[in-house]
Amino acid sequence: MKKHITSLFLIILFIVFCVFISINGKSKTILDVITPDKIKIDTKDGNETICIENVEAFSLEPSEEFFNKYSKELSLSKTDMISLGYLAQEYAQKTLQNQKITLNLSGKVTHECDYGTIKINGIDYKNLINNSGFGLENNKPANADKFRKNLENARKLHLVILNHHSNKYHTLDCPYGNAAHDRIIIPQKQLPKNAKPCKFCHQQTPKKFKLKKGIDIVKLPQIPQPTLALADGDIKILYTDFTKQLKPNNLCQANVCKELVNTINSAQNTLDIAIYGYQEIPAITFALTKAKNRGVKIRFVYDKCFTPDRDYYKDNDIIINLASSHISDKTANQTSSNMIMHNKFLIVDNKKVFTGSMNISPTGLSGYDVNDVVIINSKEIAQLYTKEFEQMLNGKFHKQKEKLNLPNKFILESSKVEIYFSPKDKTASRITQILHNAKKYIYIPAFLITHKDIANELILAKQRGVDVRVIIDANSTNTRNSKHTILRQNGILLKTENYAGKLHSKTMIIDDEYLIIGSMNFSNSGENKNDENTVIIKNAKLAKAHKDFFLYLWTMIPNKYLKQNARAEGPESIGSCSDGIDNNFNGKIDRQEPACH
Repeated sequence: MKKHITSLFLIILFIVFCVFISINGKSKTILDVITPDKIKIDTKDGNETICIENVEAFSLEPSEEFFNKYSKELSLSKTDMISLGYLAQEYAQKTLQNQKITLNLSGKVTHECDYGTIKINGIDYKNLINNSGFGLENNKPANADKFRKNLENARKLHLVILNHHSNKYHTLDCPYGNAAHDRIIIPQKQLPKNAKPCKFCHQQTPKKFKLKKGIDIVKLPQIPQPTLALADGDIKILYTDFTKQLKPNNLCQANVCKELVNTINSAQNTLDIAIYGYQEIPAITFALTKAKNRGVKIRFVYDKCFTPDRDYYKDNDIIINLASSHISDKTANQTSSNMIMHNKFLIVDNKKVFTGSMNISPTGLSGYDVNDVVIINSKEIAQLYTKEFEQMLNGKFHKQKEKLNLPNKFILESSKVEIYFSPKDKTASRITQILHNAKKYIYIPAFLITHKDIANELILAKQRGVDVRVIIDANSTNTRNSKHTILRQNGILLKTENYAGKLHSKTMIIDDEYLIIGSMNFSNSGENKNDENTVIIKNAKLAKAHKDFFLYLWTMIPNKYLKQNARAEGPESIGSCSDGIDNNFNGKIDRQEPACH
């Protein structure tokens, strides 16, 4: 009996060892760099946190133990340490983000993370961080010369804490700044021009003060937080808040990404995907792979950029390899280079539609950009979308498509819904008709407005006393034919957003009655050239909820941007100089951008 138990134990031990060995040494993808010595990696079950062993480095939030250990030894203030941590985080993200690594787990596990070592292209990460001057070894900098240079650069940053709700900035050691919930650490040069110094920590002779127990010393204006998801009957609306997400990631933590995963997971028979392109999110790839494995038939339509250096969606092959059929608009028609397949919709089992303004990418699915998503449970609407999808799948894109001679107006449980497809349905004609009948307000969060008829209808509405307000993306003021100047000249309140992410919505809210949402920008190309879809919903509950979200964004953007335009990348656009994104499409990122110096 004892022999059998011993044999069984040895077999179990062997199996565990084999699993351990199989995990170790395999290539993994880094999803996020939490600190220079802590990362998230892609696994079959989603993601896993790894603490990198034998690496000690500066970080943005040094522990008291770390501070006490090195402050005297290296003659560093806490500000010095945080500033070094800021640069170390930049280095780690540049070195590790989205890289394939070889992971070797040590077997040590805590509630916080699993421990192990990592290699990039065969090079131990420990050697990289140590040689950078940000790593510490034997209680001193591993590379003393680079450490001194890093410290010199760190002190030039003049980092501050910005509370981007109160628009006040604090020194790094200010308890008022550290107590604030909505805060970011940025170089002082990147502060918005109207940011105000904290009167306690920026006085010439600072007062000594202590935090009193039980008293909230941070008195911030209470801005009502909007509901980012709302369902009514057969329709669910979701939107994302770029004031809270200042860097994109591919972790699939935002509500829109989780909802997309749930939508894919609900597919049992068919999944039709028409998107501008795919930039991989591991959780989405995993959901699509599971769908294929359980027998779901995947069909894929996408845009293919003629210029490879401008192709931001390089992972289309992942979906192509899972699809039973696929096509791009440029494959079907080589003459359509100035037209794009700009849809962003999925059809599930011919009974559910997931659509809106959101691209399937880290910037969209992380909530870094402002987007709107609508999910409609309706066989009739799904069948209409399927007819449009199959036109494209059969090689008819843009002006080659035929107008669908099918009903496009539907009565659902709580809503009246209209569906329009560009370029055949002349969507702007219906939009201007609704604007013409507006009586109380028209609120528009939109990437841009260049359509002449829409702009004229907004001006007419303003002249008859309608409250017209518009927020557009900072990039759009440089867009040819942008109507922002003429709208302002005619008394319309129009702000440019001032956050790192794009205001990517293509939305209108009218009179607590109509909500217009979809992929179509309010432009001539959106209406007359590109493949687009627009949903017009008549539902008071959904319109009011979206109005609240618009007014929240309006409050979060300073009134000075009613007259002046924020640059897409520069100090006035919060987070744009440290998000790792080329916000203004000039080929320069963060510190490479002259405006960020």
